[in-house]
Amino acid sequence: MDHADLRDLQAFAAVARHRSFRRAALEQRVSVSSLSQRMRELEEHLGVRLLNRTTRSVAPTEAGEQLLRRLEPALGEVAGALSDLRERQGRPAGRLRINAPAPAADLVLAPMVTPFLTRFPDVELEITVDIALIDIVAQGYDAGVRYEEHLAQDMIAVPLGPPQRFVLCAAPSVLDRFGVPERPEDLLGKPTVSTVYASGAHPPWEFEKDGRTVRIQPGGPFHAGHTGIQIRAALDGLGFLLTFDAYVREHIAAGRLVAVLEDWSQSFPGPFLYYPSRRQPPASLRAFLDFLKDWRRQAPP
Repeated sequence: MDHADLRDLQAFAAVARHRSFRRAALEQRVSVSSLSQRMRELEEHLGVRLLNRTTRSVAPTEAGEQLLRRLEPALGEVAGALSDLRERQGRPAGRLRINAPAPAADLVLAPMVTPFLTRFPDVELEITVDIALIDIVAQGYDAGVRYEEHLAQDMIAVPLGPPQRFVLCAAPSVLDRFGVPERPEDLLGKPTVSTVYASGAHPPWEFEKDGRTVRIQPGGPFHAGHTGIQIRAALDGLGFLLTFDAYVREHIAAGRLVAVLEDWSQSFPGPFLYYPSRRQPPASLRAFLDFLKDWRRQAPP
């Protein structure tokens, strides 16, 4: 039997990992129909069914699962060998996939993108914004970004940015109508603009002062999963908003929003870049780690 084409094996691994032709096609940069045809041809070539397909889903068969378990480490070794070759030539290359929550992507990663790709033009950077806690290895990411309380034990974590801080703010019209809160409990019964996750969860607001922590459940009337919509609602005078201070710093400086309860808003460690400790990082990730060292060294205190 002839050997299977490496690109077809990479495509199969993507389909089996994502359990979706659409997501795998996006990763492989091919059409869904082309990818489906390649999988049929691969199965015919190998003489075994690798994927169970329905109109709604795709999943690896038992043979497919066995192949995937053997294949993924080998494909990683191939990619690593090619990256190492390019790196020895002084030009790190390859795709770098990072999964990060929106605040880390917006406020910390975004300013790095152009300088990093300018320094390493042969690297292709892909940042996926996702609040969910995922298995970055199973989902095919090279690294993830999370805050300290959500880091797994078997990961190497590197500080990505400086400390951050939440700020409670509101439009002047809101303060005129409802007064300026002097303690977190004063927010009870007041209109708020808060976060809702895709799962339907409404996280509480947390305040800290002198070792005392107070949690308040914002009551609405508006909940959103997108920071831009939340800020617009706050600017329109819909209610109090708790968000990262960097998102609203310019609005506060311009007087469009007013910060309140500032003595209850403590700073906390910034996000961390994390990646598996059990395998050698690809050249593209090593390049980003080198860049990150220089970036943090040059950052203002």
